[in-house]
Amino acid sequence: MSRIGIKPVPIPSQTEILLEGRSVTVKGPKGSLLLSLHPSVIVEKKEQDGGSFLIVSVLHPDEKRERALWGTTRALLNNMVQGVTTGFSKSLEVVGVGYRAQVQGSSLRLEIGFSHPIDFPLPEGIVASVEKNVVTLSGADAQVVGEVASRIRRLRKPEPYKGTGIKYVGEAIRRKAGKAGKAGAS
Repeated sequence: MSRIGIKPVPIPSQTEILLEGRSVTVKGPKGSLLLSLHPSVIVEKKEQDGGSFLIVSVLHPDEKRERALWGTTRALLNNMVQGVTTGFSKSLEVVGVGYRAQVQGSSLRLEIGFSHPIDFPLPEGIVASVEKNVVTLSGADAQVVGEVASRIRRLRKPEPYKGTGIKYVGEAIRRKAGKAGKAGAS
């Protein structure tokens, strides 16, 4: 048995689920997401006690590979339902003298210590906002939000001596000591 896969996925009232063959479409106020299912995974929609749930199962629950697919599929479906109802967000902090970020249309303009500003195009479904050098990315798909945040951070990783660069809010940067003065010189 999969400990994660056995749990039902609750469906909020404002969310619509379409099961069509080997694909599941989840629609809600924040958008629509699609998941293609593995051939050994079975997804059923059940009504119980005034609420509806998604039940995930597999053809052979005693096989290790299928148990892994079971839990993964349930987690992906839960993230899809959560994404179209409340959404996901990641916050990045731009640290450094003269380092700036601003939103221009569907792109993010970053001035991060290079000789030129960088225009980072935002994928469809991702919205960025900037407040006091904190960039907040939000969208319905957790994987896309995390990937975009990672790609932005990769443009200028925080360096260990001064701590300047782009980092996640709350991320601890291990700092290194700079050069020590000459010791024992007479």
